[in-house]
Amino acid sequence: MGAVLTFVFPQFIHLHHGQHDVESSVPMLTNHYKHVFSGLFVFLALYLVVRYGAQFVCNFIGFIYPAYASIKAIESREKDDDTKWLTYWVVYSVFSLVEFFADILLFWIPFYWFLKCLFLVWCMAPITNNGATLMYYRFIRPFILRYETKIDKTIDDAKNAISEVNSVCTSQENGY
Repeated sequence: MGAVLTFVFPQFIHLHHGQHDVESSVPMLTNHYKHVFSGLFVFLALYLVVRYGAQFVCNFIGFIYPAYASIKAIESREKDDDTKWLTYWVVYSVFSLVEFFADILLFWIPFYWFLKCLFLVWCMAPITNNGATLMYYRFIRPFILRYETKIDKTIDDAKNAISEVNSVCTSQENGY
């Protein structure tokens, strides 16, 4: 472990009487990263509350890590991580859809972008019952199951309509 820490974190390893004191540097590394993380969190929270571009930063946070983790899940052989990230994206999509239509009301909520960012981080949190799992199983899944046949019929009707339009356009291109 000491060799790995010396290689990865050489700037944090102190010389102790002319020797690398790696093991005593580990608590300092952890403490240092806690301070860095806390500082970044406070900066980000303040930025989301008062700065221009908070919408972009919030959506970036809610997108970049889940997108990367989803790619990693696709490439892995495990099914559980696929389900986890599909659940996140379903919740993210529903939230984005609701947000689009409720935008005029959400504008008046103080600290909205900060609260949205906390919600998205909670949804992607690496815990068993994170926000995405809770939102999906408590709200989205029951709604979909209740209206599944109607939704499927509407999708089939839309597919048929698109197919008809496509065949009409294709026949007109061919001069029929």
